Amino acid sequence: MSSLKEEELIDILPKDGPTFQEVKKYLDKYNDEFIVIKCGGSILIDPNLFKIFIQDIAVLNKIGFNPIIIHGGGKRINNKLSELNIKSNFIKGLRVTDKNTINIVEDVLIDFNKEIVAALKDQFCETKRITSKEYNIITVKPESDELGFVGTPTYIKVNVLKEIVKVNQVPVIAPLGLDENNQTFNINADTVAGTIAKELKARRLMMISDVDGVLDSENKLIPEINSNKAKELIDRKVISGGMIPKINNCLDVASNGVKGVVIIDGRKNHSILFELLSDKGSGTLIRE
Repeated sequence: MSSLKEEELIDILPKDGPTFQEVKKYLDKYNDEFIVIKCGGSILIDPNLFKIFIQDIAVLNKIGFNPIIIHGGGKRINNKLSELNIKSNFIKGLRVTDKNTINIVEDVLIDFNKEIVAALKDQFCETKRITSKEYNIITVKPESDELGFVGTPTYIKVNVLKEIVKVNQVPVIAPLGLDENNQTFNINADTVAGTIAKELKARRLMMISDVDGVLDSENKLIPEINSNKAKELIDRKVISGGMIPKINNCLDVASNGVKGVVIIDGRKNHSILFELLSDKGSGTLIRE
């Protein structure tokens, strides 16, 4: 049980988030469980959305939850590469990364990692930076020859993550890893989040992006789906394009020891808190 007193909890919770009455019911649900949160899209670019995201993570930390953040950075990488007149090619949604590009990608992601950590510290939330240069926890092998320095995780130092969480710090993980020669590789952030969630047997994997969740044929949000329903929606082309690999990744995670994967819209106010700490939730919950 969270040891916070009622007035302390009311102080921590944002006024425009879930109410104290609701939150109270959920405090024990995720006690001592890992919540892996992958954040991408405009949430990482829009200052207002970024601020709310940071506030929500700090709230989870202060009420005794164990959030673990994996951040993307695709839009920032695109901006930096176009500044330098370097054209990106993509194969199946993954950026072809040569020797020159990987150094730029690494610099952009490490700078961004520092920003997220600094923003959390401003909210009195202790963190630990995890990048290819500091506390690297991800060992990789190349995804394929044609993609260059794009990696697939082969090993995660789970014990390092558990130690960080044990002292009430929030790990902030850049989607970078090293191979056995200490060469840096870029990794798809969804893949990193999924791999870490499976290794930790996390209670939740939250994928935060610019989409409402999974929508039906009339563009209405589907609150919950399982693998049978997902396959049916893919066959009927209700789920299509870039959403298919996202859903397949979520289903893989949900069938490998993670109790639920949620796709939520980070553009909605305090969507993380409403998903974890309210009756109505937000987004689409994906179970096995």
